[in-house]
Amino acid sequence: MRKVPVEAILPLALSAVAVVGVLPFAFIRIANGDWTMAGIDTIIIMGFAFLGFSVLRPRRVRFASIAIAIFCVVGVLTTVYIRGEEQIFWAYPALLATFYLAKPGEAVLISTLTIIALVPALVPQMDGIILTTTFVTLIATSVFAYAFAFLSRGQRDQLLQLARKDPLTGAGNRRALDEKLAEVCAAQARANTPASLVLIDIDNFKEINDEFGHAIGDQILVRLTEIIELRIRVTDSLYRIGGEEFVVVIEGQTKDKARRMAEQLRTLVEANELAPEGSVTISLGVAELAIGESPDEWIRRADLALYESKRCGRNQTSLATTGKILQVERA
Repeated sequence: MRKVPVEAILPLALSAVAVVGVLPFAFIRIANGDWTMAGIDTIIIMGFAFLGFSVLRPRRVRFASIAIAIFCVVGVLTTVYIRGEEQIFWAYPALLATFYLAKPGEAVLISTLTIIALVPALVPQMDGIILTTTFVTLIATSVFAYAFAFLSRGQRDQLLQLARKDPLTGAGNRRALDEKLAEVCAAQARANTPASLVLIDIDNFKEINDEFGHAIGDQILVRLTEIIELRIRVTDSLYRIGGEEFVVVIEGQTKDKARRMAEQLRTLVEANELAPEGSVTISLGVAELAIGESPDEWIRRADLALYESKRCGRNQTSLATTGKILQVERA
């Protein structure tokens, strides 16, 4: 069974509510012989059903969400112009839905155009007080919806960032790495862009924890992260995927340049004496993304190179090729 994308849940739910909400009116109007409004209701129901199914496709969620927002306000405008002021109550949920479905700036534009478009329909039908009250409440609804949507979007973005960060070091976590690897592999498939991985593991980290305690171990992890981030480029990205294991994704670089950077990282870490009574060393494995390689295959080759560094005595860098592991001499 296909899993519904998280971002598709709200537009899907709103589409379902719209279908269920409008359906009784369609039946009532058919029973009363009001064929014009029954036809409009039917179009609205079919439109929401179609757009609701569209959001199930991940690449169409954004388009479908905006389309649902526009469809909401167009439906309101159509019924107000045909049936008059009695249909204005539908404008309030439509404006609220717009701010949940579109970005705040887009929702402001849609709601502003909607309110302006209502003016010619309502001015001839309402007296001054009721007309003023209607437009003031429509504007107030839009303002409050904008404020709530803006705050909610900011909080959601914050939570998404936290969900992709390692809480101790601030480096990306495994989820963030999986997303980056998929992105880099897709970029290579499109434009044959080179990319390399550097897999990093702290040597004898369990012994360090046993001897100095986990608090010191955590400090070493944080300090190691700082050293790596100071050395890598802005376009490179760092991830922590295990207790003492890190990955650097180097975009646009071949394995030879990645190997040189890995050696620089190794010597920097050794020179910084991160442990209370001596230096901490790291072992590294480097692999360049091969044509047509999947993220799992790519990281597996880097892991094999790392294992080679460990097997040959630690504190060194090994380079993975497509056919074998080539040990790299220490600089």
